[in-house]
Amino acid sequence: MPRFALVDCNNFYVSCERVFNPSLEGRPVIVLSNNDGCAVARSNEAKALGIGMGVPVFKIEALLKKHDVAVYSSNYALYADMSRRVTITLGQMVPDLEVYSIDESFLDLSTFRAVDVPELCRNIIKTVTRNTGIPVSVGVGPTKTLAKVATGLAKKCPTLHGFCDITDPVWHERALAATPVDKIWGVGRRYEKFLKARGINTALDLVRADRGMIQSRMGVNGTRILDELSGISCYPLEANPPAKKGIGVSRTFSRGIDDRQDLHEALSSYAERAAEKLRKDGLRAGVMDVYAMSNRFHKADFYYNKTTFRFPVPTSDSPEIIKGALAAFAEIYKEDIPFKKLGIHMRELTQEKPEQQLLFDKVDRGQSSALMKAMDAVNANMGRRTVSYASSGLSTDLSDPKAWRTQFNHKSPSYTTRWDQLLRVT
Repeated sequence: MPRFALVDCNNFYVSCERVFNPSLEGRPVIVLSNNDGCAVARSNEAKALGIGMGVPVFKIEALLKKHDVAVYSSNYALYADMSRRVTITLGQMVPDLEVYSIDESFLDLSTFRAVDVPELCRNIIKTVTRNTGIPVSVGVGPTKTLAKVATGLAKKCPTLHGFCDITDPVWHERALAATPVDKIWGVGRRYEKFLKARGINTALDLVRADRGMIQSRMGVNGTRILDELSGISCYPLEANPPAKKGIGVSRTFSRGIDDRQDLHEALSSYAERAAEKLRKDGLRAGVMDVYAMSNRFHKADFYYNKTTFRFPVPTSDSPEIIKGALAAFAEIYKEDIPFKKLGIHMRELTQEKPEQQLLFDKVDRGQSSALMKAMDAVNANMGRRTVSYASSGLSTDLSDPKAWRTQFNHKSPSYTTRWDQLLRVT
């Protein structure tokens, strides 16, 4: 019988901050999105104050001050490294796992005896917390979707102490009845509205709904959700994640930008970052989409446009991608429009391997590959943007006032990834 566990790090971004600042324990804490715009992670204490997910911070400034809420900018380097440490710990305890997201991993427990699963899961909770300082919850079920349901209950019910197993049919039905339909893995806002309009408010309601009706509206995805909730596994563990179909880099600016040089620097920076991501994954891109938009809340003069650039040969070469991005942007740029967001999306990805070359290729592919490897090695050892392109801006100072730079005004140190920011004990 298949048996899956989902290990979910509790309030992950907040927990990472608390590992290195124990004074935050018991205090309401929130972590903000890029440009310190919205709350994207909240401690339980912050949730109790009514701070919702994604709420703009300017709307709750008085509440933050009144309750002395600790506010942090997102520290992605720290969070990624702490996630890696959690994954390493899990890999030492179970033979098969799938990293689903930065704070979630699925485990295959089919090789363990059912009687041993509770002790194993409680040991996972204890060991991960001891090794990393990150508290986790573990849910177990015969399918991935049910494991997610179980984890939701484990986090919501203090009496479960972070562990919930719903493989037993009795607990299975109770768990479905206690799970709102909008909390089911795979049910988005559009389907939520459709289901609730037909009186389907819980996972149990969904399991008992007419299959034909669900299939006609939600397609194969809907029938798979029904099967998964019924205990029929449709999604195996993916130890090797599927190949990426696209790689994107985009940013929303803290204010509108109409200076063309600033926009060029921003777009060059995003193109450079996209090229780095391609090389890291051993990929090349054949096509690049470039898009730009003004403030979407100013509907009277809202502007959005997108164009496509096709490379002569699939590439991960930074100069080539930067040049293509700027050429594409020239097609959609309009003067006197304060742009609020720029982005690029790389697609038609192929594995980095010897390609059919153009007879009159203007790029020396061998020399380019060697240069990119050297740049990546320097930046990996010395820090990002140690070596960069002038078109992306000459300043490496994160406090640079340029509006296109993402603002992190409440960022904690990168305790685990930078020697100069190691935690000091005095």
